[in-house]
Amino acid sequence: MAGCQTPASRPNPELVQRSQPLLGTFVVISVYGADRPSAQSAISDAFAEVQRIDALMSLHRPESELVRLNANAGHRPVAVSPELFRVIAQAQDIARETDGSFDITIRPLAQLWGFIWKEYRLPTAAELDAVLPKVNHQWVELDAAARTVRFLKPGVSLDLGGIAKGYAVDCAVETLRARGMTNVMVRAGGDLRVVGAPPGSTHWQVQLEDPRGQGKRRTIWLRDRAVSTSGNYENFFVVQGQRYSHILNPKTGWPVQGVASCTLIAPSCLESDAWATALFVYGADRSLARFGARLAFSFTLVGPEASPAWPTRTSPSFPLGPGQ
Repeated sequence: MAGCQTPASRPNPELVQRSQPLLGTFVVISVYGADRPSAQSAISDAFAEVQRIDALMSLHRPESELVRLNANAGHRPVAVSPELFRVIAQAQDIARETDGSFDITIRPLAQLWGFIWKEYRLPTAAELDAVLPKVNHQWVELDAAARTVRFLKPGVSLDLGGIAKGYAVDCAVETLRARGMTNVMVRAGGDLRVVGAPPGSTHWQVQLEDPRGQGKRRTIWLRDRAVSTSGNYENFFVVQGQRYSHILNPKTGWPVQGVASCTLIAPSCLESDAWATALFVYGADRSLARFGARLAFSFTLVGPEASPAWPTRTSPSFPLGPGQ
């Protein structure tokens, strides 16, 4: 009779979702799991991992490793943790590939404009001239053998806001996977990474923000990928009808104009976060010419306010459809 028994049916995976205010935004973790207590425990560990990365790389925490590095690397080589060194090294690689369009030495400029603490102001030409010489990724010297960082010019200071959030998302995802979670999504503002897919689906459906705020969101399909959007619609201020966003051109010192958003898909969120910002600065035409065959990205360009739709420029592999 044992051969005629029906095996106990496994419970259907249940969506467990939580959010916390972290990294200057809301971090949302979604997990499909058959065991709700295990999923909740894994999510708690993932949030703890995000908090750990924030404690390492935040400019807003006086005790963070990044703040200590900024205070000392202008005087001597500073030994840093493997994680901080890895993130800085990858940022430097992307800076070189994009002719300095992605530049983590942007901090003096971001502070001058008031974007770090959201105390916005228009700097004078003299102020920009004084700060610009301090902004150049070439002023950062890395010693991989000693795992040290040194600044080659007085006044250099790092801001990892364009890459650390993506790295924190990656760390949260890897924590969930280590706890046995196989179908997860972690979102931190405009940065998101997914693993697996919801029950009954082959991919996660992800909605991209409408940079005009008119609810015209775009849906893409993702599986085991990350996506990030850099846009001019979150951290900005307006003076005499002109919008000034927090995405600054390291060479001119001014916010990038003409681009509303750049969305990029990559294997990791560290990559998607940094490359979306890098290409936003690099520009749509140059990005398509140089990286269009290699990277999956889409630009929304600023058009007339009365226009029903703003122009887009998209690389051939974006978006990734089901099965890719």
